[in-house]
Amino acid sequence: MPRRLLLILCLLVPITAAAQSFAPAGWDAGLPLAEVPDLNPDPTIVEVNLTAKLADVEVSPGKRVHAWTYNGAIPGPLIKTRVGDRLIVHFKNELKEPSTVHWHGIRLPIEMDGVPGISQPEVQQGESFTYDFIVRDAGLYWYHPHVMSAAQVGFGLYGGLLVEDPNDGVGVADQVTLVLSDIGFDNKGVLEPADSGGSAGMVFGREGDYVLVNGRTDPVLRARPGAPQRWRIANMAKSRFFYLDLEGQPFTVIGADGGLQEYSVTTDILLVTPGERVDVIVAPKGKAGTPLTLRAMLYNRGYGSVQYRAVEDIMTVEFTDQPPITAAPVKVSRPLPVPTAEGATPVDVVLTLPPMENSKSEFRVNGVPFWKAKPFLAKLGETQLWIVNNESEWDHPFHLHGFFFQVIDDKGQPVRPLAWKDTVNVPMKTTVRLLVTFDERPGEWMFHCHILDHADGGLMGTVLVGPVAPTGHVHPKPPPR
Repeated sequence: MPRRLLLILCLLVPITAAAQSFAPAGWDAGLPLAEVPDLNPDPTIVEVNLTAKLADVEVSPGKRVHAWTYNGAIPGPLIKTRVGDRLIVHFKNELKEPSTVHWHGIRLPIEMDGVPGISQPEVQQGESFTYDFIVRDAGLYWYHPHVMSAAQVGFGLYGGLLVEDPNDGVGVADQVTLVLSDIGFDNKGVLEPADSGGSAGMVFGREGDYVLVNGRTDPVLRARPGAPQRWRIANMAKSRFFYLDLEGQPFTVIGADGGLQEYSVTTDILLVTPGERVDVIVAPKGKAGTPLTLRAMLYNRGYGSVQYRAVEDIMTVEFTDQPPITAAPVKVSRPLPVPTAEGATPVDVVLTLPPMENSKSEFRVNGVPFWKAKPFLAKLGETQLWIVNNESEWDHPFHLHGFFFQVIDDKGQPVRPLAWKDTVNVPMKTTVRLLVTFDERPGEWMFHCHILDHADGGLMGTVLVGPVAPTGHVHPKPPPR
């Protein structure tokens, strides 16, 4: 090509400058997430090994727990991909208990969804299973078992899956993934029993005494005053809600479960329920020697969740002595389809907790626990309006496998800003409406409360999409507690 023509083309083609980093050296060194090598040289394929095994993990200085882990770490490794990549995960189970891997929030074929008895058999000790699918949507997702979910997640089996879009236009170079969770163990490092508290523990939703960010108690993040940082936050706790406050400094929310939302909004406090992800920009302001504290404030999700409890410090932001940055506000927009309930098939979903029978409690969906339920039905391509009515005295983060939905209000209008969701909180004594289109992927797909003790206690079901026969119930009735 002649040099003159090449020069003209270079002048005509816009060049997107890389966002400037303001972070001090080692700014996120206190928050490392385990990594896993990519075994495949093809730049469009990410291929990794993932092993469930026991390991001793230090979550706080001098505090070690003999935990269930992926690749020996809590959380498991952060798997990084880009939109459109093929992800291949060779999963091996070295635990004595069977397990699987569910890819929370990912739109994938039913065969890869990780639900035993529906999409695959349980992976027994010493056995392997390969998960192989295309990651279609940018955002932060995560993975965890769907065998004895409350126990296995509570014991440490969870990790992040980051699907990046290099052209998302956010323009903030300094970004970190924050995995929020908790764990319980005694002074000998022995895990708390998964059935602690019996039926009452199930109803409350068990929480561990050690509150973790990236597997550590109260880690430190360093910042230049005023410099913007992108925090991708995921709540991977089995029951704990995180009601986040950065000493009143604002969070600019730019995305939710399924990637960037319609437009950014600013809030001084941020609720992240189990299973949810939130993408935020923060520009912490302060001075060297006067750190900020990220706290989990008290949030009433049901009886006992605020009584006799204290606000918890979960992360510290320390400032450098560099001159402050005055950054322009980050504004993000994404065109999303405006949902309409016109023509949608209404589906009633009623969540209840009847009085105890024989000293036992069970949650129910439309009058029955999941081990007695029949699948809901949906046609391929059908749009349904799920009217989720929570009649119980507990909040329930409602999660649907395999599909995004949008939330609409009681007048049929979309809740703004528009966002793709796969998990949404349904507060106690409240109704939430979800509009979902079941696309080209037939199968029997699970839905459940992501307080995983509630799910194991009956608050779970399936929706049968397309002309396929149901495969039977997900689990047998749990043992008495």
